[in-house]
Amino acid sequence: MASTNSWTVEIESPVAAQRLFRAGVMDWHTLAPKLAPHIVASAHPVEGEGSIGSVRQSNFTSAMPFSFMKERLDFVDADKCESKSTLIEGGGIGTAIETATSHIKVETTASGGSVVKVESTYKLLPGVEVKDEITKAKDSVTNIFKGAEAYLVANPDAYN
Repeated sequence: MASTNSWTVEIESPVAAQRLFRAGVMDWHTLAPKLAPHIVASAHPVEGEGSIGSVRQSNFTSAMPFSFMKERLDFVDADKCESKSTLIEGGGIGTAIETATSHIKVETTASGGSVVKVESTYKLLPGVEVKDEITKAKDSVTNIFKGAEAYLVANPDAYN
């Protein structure tokens, strides 16, 4: 029987928590194809408008090991810069992963910047082993937030 595992990553940023949360989490489906077109071919809401139960899909280029993923927003508190989502289709579901969830919280730091805390919990299908996928996942999450950070630093009026 496969066990449930998790990984965490923390990413520090000079950008305020509210701005980084809005850009890197709530509106990432809009920004990703613009900021990382070599990875994200397109992304769009499938159901809902960013509230609990909303589903969004990201379609990837050949740079990713899978062509798309759909995730459902299970919890969001925009004021506390926190969200939880579940991978519901694509992204390895049914081929390597039985279930996968992520919890993202962006906290304000004393310097006025922020720290992004991400915890991903997953259950592999029987017989599947994790090799370098965890490192790749952490790198991908870090790149998402660093991409949003670079955009926000270059566009100081965005997401205020």
